[in-house]
Amino acid sequence: MDQQGLRDIEYRCIQEEQPACQAACPLHVDVRKFMALVRAGDMAGARKILDRTLPLPTVLGRVCDHPCQPHCIRSPIDASLAIGGLERTVINATGPAAKPLSMPGKGKRAAVMGGDVSALTVAWDLGKKGYGVDVYLAGEAAGGHLLTLATLLPPGALAAELDIMGRMNVAFHPGQRLDRAAFERFCTEYDAVYVEMLDTNFLSLGREGVDALTLGLPGHDGVFCGGFVAPGQPLSAISLAGEGRKAAVSMDRYLAGVSVTASREREGACPTRLFTNTEGVIPIPAVAPAEAAAGLTPAEAGTEAARCLDCQCLECVKSCAYLARYKGYPKVYARQIYNNLSIVQGSRSFNQMINSCTMCGLCTELCPEDFSMADLTLAARRDMVSRDKMPLSAHEFALEDMAFSQSDRFTLLRHAPGETASAHLFYPGCMLGGDPAASVAGVYAFLRETLPGGVALGLACCGAPAWWAGRQDLAEAAMAQFREAWEGLGRPRLVMACASCQATFARMAPEVPTISLWRVFLEETGLPQSRGALPAGPVAVHDSCTSRYDAESQAAVRAILGSLGVDVAELALSGRRTECCGFGGLQANAHPELAATVIARRAAESPHDFIATCSMCRDRLAGTGKRAYHLLDLLFPGGSGDPAARPDPGFSYRHEARARLKRTLLETVWREPQSPETPPAVRLVIPDAVRRVMEARHVLDTDVARTIAHAEATGRKFTDKATGRHLAGFATARVTYWALYELIDGAAHIHAAYSHRMNVSGVDRQEG
Repeated sequence: MDQQGLRDIEYRCIQEEQPACQAACPLHVDVRKFMALVRAGDMAGARKILDRTLPLPTVLGRVCDHPCQPHCIRSPIDASLAIGGLERTVINATGPAAKPLSMPGKGKRAAVMGGDVSALTVAWDLGKKGYGVDVYLAGEAAGGHLLTLATLLPPGALAAELDIMGRMNVAFHPGQRLDRAAFERFCTEYDAVYVEMLDTNFLSLGREGVDALTLGLPGHDGVFCGGFVAPGQPLSAISLAGEGRKAAVSMDRYLAGVSVTASREREGACPTRLFTNTEGVIPIPAVAPAEAAAGLTPAEAGTEAARCLDCQCLECVKSCAYLARYKGYPKVYARQIYNNLSIVQGSRSFNQMINSCTMCGLCTELCPEDFSMADLTLAARRDMVSRDKMPLSAHEFALEDMAFSQSDRFTLLRHAPGETASAHLFYPGCMLGGDPAASVAGVYAFLRETLPGGVALGLACCGAPAWWAGRQDLAEAAMAQFREAWEGLGRPRLVMACASCQATFARMAPEVPTISLWRVFLEETGLPQSRGALPAGPVAVHDSCTSRYDAESQAAVRAILGSLGVDVAELALSGRRTECCGFGGLQANAHPELAATVIARRAAESPHDFIATCSMCRDRLAGTGKRAYHLLDLLFPGGSGDPAARPDPGFSYRHEARARLKRTLLETVWREPQSPETPPAVRLVIPDAVRRVMEARHVLDTDVARTIAHAEATGRKFTDKATGRHLAGFATARVTYWALYELIDGAAHIHAAYSHRMNVSGVDRQEG
């Protein structure tokens, strides 16, 4: 990612865009922060917001004609916020202004011809910047049309502001002849000149006669013109101030010798891309002052300001525990990831953040600008992998699990017995294949009976874990291995029981035709006659995040439930806006605590039992204690007990279940006797509490067994003579396993187990 790429990514996040009211204000008063302070009763703090932005704040704060108000997003709901009235309340409650902080003198002077709002704004802003300013007036007093607004201003308010300007190195010269001769003289005597066109148009100019971006006068360096008012249009004090500020910025840049045109797109009233969701906002009437002539009291102002919706986007952050976890929003994260990848030496503090995204796509679906954290974090992961900066602890366990599923212990791709051609290939996926209660054999038998043209079987891993881990090489190798076998089978259509597998094939092998198992049931075969125990009440359907854009399959799931007589109570986030279970993107590997938060929040979204079509989603819901079915539990009942109460079997059992599934299918479908499995070198007794820790630390039963076997064979172990317990370690190529155990009657009773995933230079590793 280069700087231009970063800017392109950052631009898509609109959280830092101005609220509509602030964007519509020619001076861009921070209305959102102003409202928050008024709501809190902090009138002094709210006054600082006005003083920081407005010229002549005690005057403009009272006479502002609030062009921002019609843009308030409450307007179509109830009524716009009374922004102008709140400004007046704050000014009245806080008294006269103090002299603003001014910069040291710069030794340059500017002439301002005119005395209305735009001219006074130029003088105010340049005076704050440290320039000497001479204001030349045709009349006897500065203020222009402000002098006609006496009913809105207390006596002496304008004079007090002009006195402050006098202490900011601004001098007023009344009774001057403002004509071309004076203009020519000022152009030679001053470093810059501003001509206010409101009532001093000796140059006979219209707005089209000056540069629209800078208000510069063509052919006259250092001369700027503003204060244009179209004939018949009402005067707007705040719009004139905005034009004066634009001219002051141009003059400051000109005098400083820097670009007058750079980065000026957001000056004055401008559009904004900020989106604020108003769905569900309750209408609240605007506060009417008890005494209309006096305006809102501070208490009334606080009530009115409380109607502010604090306009922000944060649509993705509201719905994503991952984005909320890191206390920011995508634009911030893009910068952090860029900086993280740019580090050559030192700590990469955002590695875990990069590796914790589920890559589910919900953020993109919610974002009005389609910002994709999945694309951003995947690119970062691939970058880290390519430069050998990816920590082993992030994804190594998942890649080992994938390697197991690609090994001969599980992989099986072949025609049905006696068949030499297949129109279809049933592809359950490694997660369903590792579910001890899944009816893969029953589904395969049913498809063989009901689908014409022959149905082959494909037990394999699609490579999704490698894709998520940024290991493009491993993902492509897995797909190439499958594609070769698929070609050999005659290129059959894949009947997919796993949405993640189907999404992976669509992404990496679009030439392979796929269809979900649920659509096949609904559209081609009908449902099996057998039925499992149906839920007693409505169920919440958890759409797997990888099925987000497969509306047909999601609809098929609901149609199947409807045909079974099962009512569906839809989750707030489902279909295209479904949430991840915390396994996607390998979040559960990189950040198990966050993944636990994600699935716990999902489980709490409904009081009903859940239905899932992804085995891992079902198991993770079950791991929270939530009652959860796999849809196949209702169609192909097997085993005993309540299927919704089935616990998460864990990684070790999934490995055993995959290997057992292949052996069982070879024996029962293809009638190929299998040699007995080699019994473990040592029998393990693992209490539930220890097994939960092993699961969290990604330690398999087989890892513990070979650690103990190695210790007993070599004598390399520590022994606590007081308890008789042994501590043994076993280092493989990239992982070191430890087990605390006790031998009782030939069995190893496990008291603790843990692992380290790292490479240590110069240390011998035991292989086995």
